[in-house]
Amino acid sequence: MNLPTRHIVKNAKKIKHILFKDPYAQYKEDLNLTNQPFYFEGDNNTAILLIHGWTSTPYEVRRLGSFLNEAGFTVSGPMLKGHGTFPKELEGVSWEEWLEDMRKEYIRLRNSHEKVIIGGTSIGASLAILLAIEFSEIAGLILLATPYKIKAEKLAVVFAKTSRLINSYNNKYYPPTFGARTTVTRLISYQSYPIESALEVFELIKRSRENVAKVKQPCLMIQSSSDHVVTKKSLEHLYDNIGSERKEMQYVHRAYHTFISDIKNEKVFEDILNFIKPL
Repeated sequence: MNLPTRHIVKNAKKIKHILFKDPYAQYKEDLNLTNQPFYFEGDNNTAILLIHGWTSTPYEVRRLGSFLNEAGFTVSGPMLKGHGTFPKELEGVSWEEWLEDMRKEYIRLRNSHEKVIIGGTSIGASLAILLAIEFSEIAGLILLATPYKIKAEKLAVVFAKTSRLINSYNNKYYPPTFGARTTVTRLISYQSYPIESALEVFELIKRSRENVAKVKQPCLMIQSSSDHVVTKKSLEHLYDNIGSERKEMQYVHRAYHTFISDIKNEKVFEDILNFIKPL
């Protein structure tokens, strides 16, 4: 499968101080970019592959990508198959196809850079885990909002399998506190989804959880303390079970599950940069 055309920015430093802009205001300026992949070329011979979450688009990680590019890194944010258009495009798409999308982009980056670091949010983190196991030369991982274990996961799978017999689609749910209509995560995502695609997500999460002990690369894990999607101890379980010798974990507060596109605390971006600089 061919990935969508990449938008190449030779010098993303013109996006300087992006951290200090309100994410919603930035979104309104970037309406023509919200369903596009991106590629920011750096100058330090290290590339970062950023993977967006399910039903979302690469715009979810674009602001982080711009910040890391300012520090000299090449940053690529490709689009997972079935995303960035209409929910119907997710029909029949398997999690293996998403992994193949990212595998191809990783190989492209590896062939032109000395080192490659992988980062992902939500199922993007699950895909990053599987890539890290497959390619031991990956220099490090940034795992954001990793769904190590979904709340009531077994029940949710049973419900999905049963409900698809009646209705093939379902609608998104947002907690009242964090589901404001100006939340960028909400604005760029599909608001309904094929139930079959949700089952692919559950299988991907299961595969990454079962194999996470095989990950050996340095790893930074960040989760929202208010995450309504994952179990309360999801981050601790991930930290305890991942095979990395060098690993760090931290929480952000009062944030939606996939927080990275809406967060206004620039310290998270700086923590990510400080983690990957020595890799």
